Amino acid sequence: MKRTAMELAAIATAAVPGLTPVGFAALSDDAEDFDSALIVDALKHRWRVRSPRHDEASMRLEAELSALRAFSAKVRASLPFALPAVAGTVRQGPLRTFVYKDMPGHVPTLDELVDEGSNLAKALGQCMASIHQIPDESVEVAGLPTYSADEIRQRKLNELDTAAATGKVPSRLLRRWEHAMEDVALWRFNAAVVHGDFDEEQLQISHSSITAVKGWTDLHVGDPADDFAWLSAIEDQSFSERVFSAYVEARGKSADPHIMRRAALAAEFALAQWLVKSLDSKDAERIAEAEEMLRELDQNIAEYGGQPLSVVEAPRPLATQPEAPAPQAAQKPVSIAAPSINTEKVTALAPEKPQSQSTPEKSADHQDSADQPAVAAKREADSEEPASKDDEPKSDSAESEAKLATETDPAADKDQQAEESTK
Repeated sequence: MKRTAMELAAIATAAVPGLTPVGFAALSDDAEDFDSALIVDALKHRWRVRSPRHDEASMRLEAELSALRAFSAKVRASLPFALPAVAGTVRQGPLRTFVYKDMPGHVPTLDELVDEGSNLAKALGQCMASIHQIPDESVEVAGLPTYSADEIRQRKLNELDTAAATGKVPSRLLRRWEHAMEDVALWRFNAAVVHGDFDEEQLQISHSSITAVKGWTDLHVGDPADDFAWLSAIEDQSFSERVFSAYVEARGKSADPHIMRRAALAAEFALAQWLVKSLDSKDAERIAEAEEMLRELDQNIAEYGGQPLSVVEAPRPLATQPEAPAPQAAQKPVSIAAPSINTEKVTALAPEKPQSQSTPEKSADHQDSADQPAVAAKREADSEEPASKDDEPKSDSAESEAKLATETDPAADKDQQAEESTK
């Protein structure tokens, strides 16, 4: 049963003794899970009320309470924003309504966030980095979920099978998501503390700064990309790029360069998850709406390509055919639809792959340098072909002479060799 703002104000007086409401208004919240209201008392203090609508929503509020209690004074001091404070609770049957002290600032719209510009984008990136740097122990001691990268990937694959079994997800989307979930390189990341329900509605802002973060009901250790999923839907991708750049700068070497790819996957796959949830509820209107949104996503990807999800967009070539033209064709879509992130930062934070590719060449160069005298002698004795420029020596007089030998005109070498042969 839905509760009005007036009813929530009356409930709040039972949760917080001495509270005398003089004004109230409904608040935007997860409409299917919570009834929420903002209350102003006689002393002009503001209070926020959240009342769960079913058992699952009640469990989420209880989890948030456990999380907030688990945050030590040291953790709270490390965060550049305020955390909610529970002022009181009241139980109505099996469910418990929570009353919070309101925090400074106001809840922004998505357009307002983007319009605030680079200062707020930087503050947002730093805010998200500070959450992901919270010690895992803060979540573990509260008894909240903890998942490894492999567990997260396997869960998504299981959910993909469930979505495919409905027969209502376009096959192009299923193939796209399956390829991303099976791309092992995409899932090599360190799990971190994740807010779990992060978006603009959980923020309080004031003067281009973030004053508070609410909604800690889904706190867990998992994939940091989940907190970025909402950004992938922002039309102005330059804002998302600035947020990610500030995040990378704040986290340093701990930042994962593939976060935005998994975030885009999470944003797309959320539609399939919603479809499955709608089918379970047997709500025909919600089912039809979910199917329509999936069709629109499929058409958009067919027309525009969509954001890159996998590290390698097309299927990898067979190991026995490394020089086949297939890899070049597979790389073409990647260059057309580049990810909307700061690629310079990403490259700087992902040295593993470039090093693995360049290691053989580096080793070969080192060997060439060590064998320069022998190589130079061999070149002087060789009458068939000139020295290669790839073996140019780097220093000392013997190597300089070898270098001059490599720069000799091949035609002149052949004439000299012919003259020596005649003699």
